[in-house]
Amino acid sequence: MGDSALLVECRDGDEVESWRAELWQRRAAGSFEAVDIVPGESTVLLDGVEPGIATLIESWKPSSSPSHPDFRLVEIPTTFDGEDLSAVAEHWGVSEPEAVERLTGTDLTVAFCGFAPGFAYLRGLKEEWAVPRLSAPRPRVPAGSVALAGGYAGIYPSASPGGWRLVGRTTETLFDVRRHPPALLVPGTRVRLVAS
Repeated sequence: MGDSALLVECRDGDEVESWRAELWQRRAAGSFEAVDIVPGESTVLLDGVEPGIATLIESWKPSSSPSHPDFRLVEIPTTFDGEDLSAVAEHWGVSEPEAVERLTGTDLTVAFCGFAPGFAYLRGLKEEWAVPRLSAPRPRVPAGSVALAGGYAGIYPSASPGGWRLVGRTTETLFDVRRHPPALLVPGTRVRLVAS
C-alpha cells in the first residue's frame, strides 16, 4: 500500500474486528505509531506507519474474542414503520412483529464505516437473514432511516440516495462535527435497536 501504509487481509468480519481491536490497543499502548487504522469488510488499513511495520505485526496474534476499553453499547430508539418492513418480513417468512423482534433482539456491532460520514455498517444479523438491495436505489432516503442490505444493518446519517431496505427510523444524530468523535457509531461500538 506504499511506503507509509499496510493492508491486512482477513478471512472474515470476525478476524477484521479482532485485528482492529488488537491494533487500536497496541497503538494506544505505544507499541507502534499509525495515523489511522481503518477496518473494512475484509481488511484493516494502517496508514501513516513506519517501514517495517509488516515484520513487526507478523508476530502479533489478535484475540479471537476481542475486548477493548472503548467498547460501549449505544441504544438506538427506532420506530419500525419502514416502507420495506413488510417485504423484509415476507423474505424472512415471518410476520412484521416477528421481524421487529428479530431486529431488536440482535446484538449488532459496528464493523466499519463508509458511504457517507457517520454511516456505520452493522454486523451481527444471522447469515440466513441477508436481504437483497433494491434493484434500483431510491433518489432520496431520509436521514435517520434504519435499513438492511445483504448481511448488514445501517442507519442513514443524512438524506441521500440509497438502495437499502428501509425497516424503520430514528431521531438520533449520527454525525455531528461539533462532537468528538463526530460519528456516534465508530468501529467496535455495540449497537442495540430499541423499539420506540
